[in-house]
Amino acid sequence: MSSPPKNVEKIQRLVHEDRRRTIKDIAGIVNVSYGTVQEILTCDLNMHRGAAKFVPRLLTPEQKEHHVAICQVLRQRALDDPSFMSRVITGDESWVYGYDPATKQQPSQWKSLGSLRPKKARQSRSMTKSMLMFFDIRGIVHHEFAAQGQTVNAGFYCSVLRRLREDIRRKRPELWRTGNWLLHDDNTPSHRALVTCEFLAHYSIIALPQLPYSPDLAPCDFFLFPKMKLQLKGPRFDTVEEIQWESQNVLGRLRDQDFQHVFQQWQRRWNRCVAAQGDYFEGDAAQT
Repeated sequence: MSSPPKNVEKIQRLVHEDRRRTIKDIAGIVNVSYGTVQEILTCDLNMHRGAAKFVPRLLTPEQKEHHVAICQVLRQRALDDPSFMSRVITGDESWVYGYDPATKQQPSQWKSLGSLRPKKARQSRSMTKSMLMFFDIRGIVHHEFAAQGQTVNAGFYCSVLRRLREDIRRKRPELWRTGNWLLHDDNTPSHRALVTCEFLAHYSIIALPQLPYSPDLAPCDFFLFPKMKLQLKGPRFDTVEEIQWESQNVLGRLRDQDFQHVFQQWQRRWNRCVAAQGDYFEGDAAQT
């Protein structure tokens, strides 16, 4: 039996006024039972309660407009130039840990009724190593680990870019000959420092814009690093060499199709960003 329209309308209005109201709060205001409110919310209004989504930063209206504008520019360039995506080399740096606690799913196991649950200690991450990675639609172009204690500052980043250029010459000779490859990285200070900009200008390297506070639009952040770190979670590595060895093994298992897929996914994410009017969309159910 359907609920009285007045109760449905009143509960809908109360939820829209304050979406943090609980079923108990609403039941007290409307003076109906807890179960009635729950039924109206789930059946009549087709709503469910969801936790807040953590985002890097609450974007201003101006930042959202900037996100939309950049995504529209990139989307149009890909439409106008069929070779655009194949010329992009994207990269970033991240920490790799000597020990990263396993996810709740990784140590899970089948158990019979009445048997004790498996236990997992809470342990903190340890022994970090900074890794820099660059890849294109065909696979890894360059990767390296920073020396222990090395800060990824502008000077060091420029030396990484020199080694990246050498790997492009060896691994992507067609891009090296034409010189029309495009660099995509993020907006960290070392990437946007004056000395880095001068380096890019000196070698005529064109850098694509990366939106600030937008890991959902950076291939390293939404694909490569999560995929790699998920497989490194749980095991304990005793030396830096073991971290490097296992990281390279994980990268070596990636297929050509994985890289092709991520660049296709990147293009779809531009559309999702535009549809979300520049706001974060990662983790939302809606697809475009």
